[in-house]
Amino acid sequence: MTATAWQLLREAREVLRAAGVDPDDALRLARDLLPRHTTTPWELLDQPPAAFAAELRAAVGRRAAREPLQLILGEVDFRGTRIATAPGVFIPRFETELVCGVAVEAAREARGGGAVRVVDLCTGSGAIAVALAREVPDAQVWAVEISPAALELAARNAAAAGVRVTTVCAMAGDALPELSGAVDVVVANPPYVPPDGVPRDPEVRDWDPPAALYGGGPDGLDVPREVMRAASRLLRDGGVFVMEHADVQGAAVRGALAEVGGFDDVRTLRDLTGRDRMVRATRTRGTRQVGDWHP
Repeated sequence: MTATAWQLLREAREVLRAAGVDPDDALRLARDLLPRHTTTPWELLDQPPAAFAAELRAAVGRRAAREPLQLILGEVDFRGTRIATAPGVFIPRFETELVCGVAVEAAREARGGGAVRVVDLCTGSGAIAVALAREVPDAQVWAVEISPAALELAARNAAAAGVRVTTVCAMAGDALPELSGAVDVVVANPPYVPPDGVPRDPEVRDWDPPAALYGGGPDGLDVPREVMRAASRLLRDGGVFVMEHADVQGAAVRGALAEVGGFDDVRTLRDLTGRDRMVRATRTRGTRQVGDWHP
């Protein structure tokens, strides 16, 4: 006898539970795949189409093998916008939404001075750039990325969201020389994992591209230091710099910003779990005060 929809779901949940994966991912996959086969809502479905059952079992098998749910679904929700994902491009995650939120606030505060210019360095899929363009509609947004595949995905995500983002293929340190000293907000989620900090989760370790994970150098901060120097060059006086980092890198990032120079009001901000996750600093040519601050 063919399995009912709920029997199929129970089977899928057990497969995921045995693999150490959140069994609720089974329902997430079912809800995403079902519209391809029927207009009947999941809650009213009794006998699932055979093709749907086969596709769901295949997707559950991929998830049980620890392929990220975001890649199986082909998209992820980022601050209310659907962002397409692709193999070989870093997958945006929730902690980066908080980083983006700080940049959005800074961009909104800068609107009193006319057109707002925002640069997203190491944009990856373009999630931050798209969210900024959507949430601050009068902002001019540039998205900088060295990976052509990631940059193409960022451009597609901007087009799908109906926002204007200028994509630039360049290293962070070389990007946008024509905007030096004229940018209001620079935001970045650069690679920052140190060489001995291999992620535990297979979904990250085995699927995110190494170039988007490991920041280089013994502390993982070679690329972030390049980003800091680029931010110092790009930002106008009073402009704001926001950058994600690992929870153990707060002091090192503040120290690196002090070495770069040109910043004050340097704050380490925490995520919702209380971990240090980002730095926020103001560009200045005056006195620099580097310290720790938690909301």
